[in-house]
Amino acid sequence: MSTGKCRGPAAIIVCALIIGTSCNTSDLVREDSTQSSQAEVSGDQNQKQQSKESKRLNQFQKQRKKMVERQLKLRDISDQRVLKAVMDVARHEFVPEAYRDIAYADQPLPIGHEQTISQPYIVALMTQIAQVKPDANVLDVGTGSGYQAAILGELAEKVWSIEILEPLADEARDRLKRLGYDNITVRHGDGYAGWPEHAPFDVIIVAAAPDHVPPKLVEQLAVGGRLVIPVGDRGRQDLLLVEKKQDGTISRRTVVPVAFVPMTGEAQDK
Repeated sequence: MSTGKCRGPAAIIVCALIIGTSCNTSDLVREDSTQSSQAEVSGDQNQKQQSKESKRLNQFQKQRKKMVERQLKLRDISDQRVLKAVMDVARHEFVPEAYRDIAYADQPLPIGHEQTISQPYIVALMTQIAQVKPDANVLDVGTGSGYQAAILGELAEKVWSIEILEPLADEARDRLKRLGYDNITVRHGDGYAGWPEHAPFDVIIVAAAPDHVPPKLVEQLAVGGRLVIPVGDRGRQDLLLVEKKQDGTISRRTVVPVAFVPMTGEAQDK
């Protein structure tokens, strides 16, 4: 009967002595060396992945700057707060992975459930028309992926956002939370009726087109408040600005022809 003994630096290997067995230090050293090599390979792979992600983020930032310069400033977007908000919000976070490489293109993009994220210019235009002040209480109807809400969240004190499709509402809520927008609350519901519990609103922006202006949204406007909404059917829609004057009267004007998905829910029953 033999007693196995461990030889070699104790700092490298700690062996348990078991009667009838021997401890082969060379095998253990080789195993330790293999594990170190694997760790180095894994570390190199992580560094390469981080470098790749960093390059992609830098590319997105360049695309975003180009979008602001060419799609917004060269048109009629001149409000500096709006331009900064659009520059600060990572639009690629609000589109499916398959469309991220064209997130900053001058076009709307699919976000699932037969819905779209609006063209960057339209988002900026609606926001500029709304004249969002830093202390504003804002209602966002039609959350979608949450991009418009994020832009508003950069500008306003509080944003209440309603989405009629529950999966989109859940995804947008999680996304906005992950991105740190703690001044935005998202709920699943029909935005046609607004959100009376948090009215009056200084600004209401609607991202789906009913064939008429919802009366409850006008009711929930604060005095001096602005409602920006597309109105019409699929054949013809106009972007409208509805204002509640200081004396309580309502004015409305047409801004530009647009194309939005139709508002569903109660709006279709009216």
